[in-house]
Amino acid sequence: MGYAETFMRYPTAATTRIVTAGRLARRPTTPRLKPGQVIESPETQLRYRIDRQIGEGGFGQVYLAKRIGRSDRVPETVCIKVSQRIDGWLREAYFGQLLDEHPRAIRVYDAFPFLQTDGPLLYCLALEYAQHGDLDLFLQKAGNRAWPESAVRREIAGILEVLGKLHRGQLLHRDLTPMNVFVCDKRQLKLGDFGIVRQQTNQRGITARTMNAITAPSEFLDGAPPKWQARDDVYQVGQLVGMLVKGDARERINTHHVRDLTCSDHLKEIIHRCIGERRKRYDSADELIAALRHAPQRLRVGAQRSLKGVHIAFTGILSRTRKEAIRAARRAGAIVHGGPSAIVRVVVRGRPNPLQAAGRDSGLKLMEIKRLREKGQRITLINEQQFWRLVRRR
Repeated sequence: MGYAETFMRYPTAATTRIVTAGRLARRPTTPRLKPGQVIESPETQLRYRIDRQIGEGGFGQVYLAKRIGRSDRVPETVCIKVSQRIDGWLREAYFGQLLDEHPRAIRVYDAFPFLQTDGPLLYCLALEYAQHGDLDLFLQKAGNRAWPESAVRREIAGILEVLGKLHRGQLLHRDLTPMNVFVCDKRQLKLGDFGIVRQQTNQRGITARTMNAITAPSEFLDGAPPKWQARDDVYQVGQLVGMLVKGDARERINTHHVRDLTCSDHLKEIIHRCIGERRKRYDSADELIAALRHAPQRLRVGAQRSLKGVHIAFTGILSRTRKEAIRAARRAGAIVHGGPSAIVRVVVRGRPNPLQAAGRDSGLKLMEIKRLREKGQRITLINEQQFWRLVRRR
């Protein structure tokens, strides 16, 4: 629910709140359906009695409803989502079939047009009801308490399973916000709202004009957005991970916030890589699932016999100045670089900087070493003592 500039919810009949995700505000529209009204699906012949309105956004309106009559497939309590726009309705109906019975996707039970006697034609969806609401609302009701790291990893990996199925079909979600992730029974997270999913015809991505500013990648908010790619969906998932770790979905996470999060250095590194430099993000949902489920290999010190002709870089705090170390490396025949890259083969590691981006083993250069190793590049890590011995050996 809610992919446009403003999302509005009605948690109860007595309270109303507005969450503005972008720069424009939207006033509530006149309800299209009324409490007690019964609508019928010509597709399934099922009828639904409207209870109350529970949501509104750029898509239209959402109502809590009860199914009338017997059905083995449709539960008694559902959400009825109505819109006057056929494009989003068609997409959601299609992805409801594509992801039918996926345990981590909000189910679409019924899709039908409804012609009112005194109003416009409405396009309706009967959706799975998430008893705890969306993630933003749930965190606020829970007092903005942080989630345990094990739960964060498990539930985000579950959401990524849905996203991975889309990515493997060259489909991009583009709307992974805390208002489109829903909290169901036993605090299980499910992904919903596929109204702006698009298919990319090539690896360059697709043009993105509609997005929610709270989780949109920074590049798309700076005025010259590139094509939206799978790595931009990954950015949004990184925001969701940070919000769960904080227990607060009201503000986006920036890279300089990552070191202060209360989680392991490994999870900090994952978040930083998701929301950091675009070219270094995980390329797909499947890559991010693997990172969440498997502990990384430790950066162990290797062995190096000579520095002659070797492309080398330095990281951390050295016992001597960096200029001295660079001069010594060049005298030994090394080619010095500012940091790890596609041609660097040796990195000299000094003492960790206490202000590293994501923990003791997760400075920017160390994270880049791990990323390059994942791509198959061989990089030998040596400590400062080894470096000075190699220099003296010359």
